[in-house]
Amino acid sequence: MNMITFMLTLSLILTIILMILNLWLAQTNPDFEKLSPYECGFDPLGSARLPFSIRFFLSSNPISPIDLEIALLLPLPWATQLNFPTTTLTWASMILLLLTLGLIYEWIQGGLEWAE
Repeated sequence: MNMITFMLTLSLILTIILMILNLWLAQTNPDFEKLSPYECGFDPLGSARLPFSIRFFLSSNPISPIDLEIALLLPLPWATQLNFPTTTLTWASMILLLLTLGLIYEWIQGGLEWAE
């Protein structure tokens, strides 16, 4: 019974300390930008017919294949323990080569340039 009381008291004291630290450290001075509900780069209260910057889409294009690459190559360390690891490494190398060639093509075409 003493151990349970001690643990409850300790957790209560730690909770109070963390709450005090949170109130002390998290003091902010919010401005107009921080209070805005959107972080998309334009005023959400204006007209919906304003031109939208294509830079948001251009910056997300190189990110999507990287996510795909991570999902496909994640089981690679376990796959090298199979009976034929050369087949697995060949397929992984082909995926990396294809994504590298796509990145080089996009770089040459100027798809990674912000200012045009």
